[in-house]
Amino acid sequence: MTFAVPDSVRPLRDAVHAFMTERVEPAEGVLHRGGPEASAVLGELQEEARKAGLWALGHPAELGGGGLPFLDYVYVNEVQGRSEFGQLALGTFTLQDSLMLHEFAGPEQRERFLEPLVRAEIWPSFAMTEPAVSSSDPTQLRTEAVLDGDEWVINGHKWFTTGANRAAYTTVMCRTEPDAPPHLAFSMILVPTDTPGYTIVRDTPVLGLDGGHCEVRYEDVRVPSANLLGPRGQGFLIAQRRLGPGRIFHCMRWLGQAQRAFDLMCRRLHERSASGRPLADRQLMRQHVFDSYTEIQSARLLTLHAAQAIDRGEQARVEIGAVKVAAARMLHNVIDRAVQVYGAAGLTPDTPLDRMYRHARAGRIYDGPDEVHIDSVGRRILGAYAAGGNWEFGLR
Repeated sequence: MTFAVPDSVRPLRDAVHAFMTERVEPAEGVLHRGGPEASAVLGELQEEARKAGLWALGHPAELGGGGLPFLDYVYVNEVQGRSEFGQLALGTFTLQDSLMLHEFAGPEQRERFLEPLVRAEIWPSFAMTEPAVSSSDPTQLRTEAVLDGDEWVINGHKWFTTGANRAAYTTVMCRTEPDAPPHLAFSMILVPTDTPGYTIVRDTPVLGLDGGHCEVRYEDVRVPSANLLGPRGQGFLIAQRRLGPGRIFHCMRWLGQAQRAFDLMCRRLHERSASGRPLADRQLMRQHVFDSYTEIQSARLLTLHAAQAIDRGEQARVEIGAVKVAAARMLHNVIDRAVQVYGAAGLTPDTPLDRMYRHARAGRIYDGPDEVHIDSVGRRILGAYAAGGNWEFGLR
């Protein structure tokens, strides 16, 4: 395993880097404002990406994507992650949902939902979290679906359904087997967002940002029984198949965000002076560089290690759980130091840091809070010792 970008991936990574820095990042101001102009600019970027052969690189080739191996995708996705709009511009914002449908969808579902997803003709959304229960214990989820003839009737209340305000459908985790054990009591059902009874209550603001994290009520929502995704009672299995790769996708992109913040910080240290000396000459400022370097490099190696395990066909639950926590902390810390170096300017929209900082804090909560992953990783490692074995780092 190499930690530097392999020669086989370097040209593609360089092309993505150029696209991000020369086309996507300069367009962020327009894209943040939203509206017709932003939609037009995003459409232009997506068309450019298609023509340049940069479209949907992480999607399986049989779906019309780039078919990159998981480990190779780390090297590309860490560059794509420099901007929150990288996923949109390069057609990978549907990847988690596409992989989920690719594994579990039937022929009709593939034609209606999966194929348009990969072409970015429609947006997906995924509904698991509920405001009334702790998301760290999803067996408490209350949204229910009852089979009435050949229709599912869904009632419940979800939130943080990201993208529901523009999505064509939502994959909803519902309790369908009330008498089954908790982890076999839930199923996934595909619900078109224009179905009567599907009501978006609000786009929930997160640290002052409107990011499409929607609160949704389901009131006697009826969909065909054929909209069941995968087998009944397998909602937890499907959720884990979606969330596992999704967590490491986050970590890949966070490396790009951290690189961008690190670049801004280091350049600022050379550009700014205080008391007649460049900030780069100050020992405390060099401490920020040192701490950020070690954290970024550590998170990057953890990410590559987890991706390598996934490429081998392993579930990599320890590796993914560990890097999800470490990378989220790293991202917050690196951006925080960059803000500190910029001083007052770092608190304003004059740099991308203020928005990056607010997004970074959420990373320690979504797709499983830090505490859940820490507990899970610790339990699994200790379990190896309880079984008479050990955790030999050199062999894993």
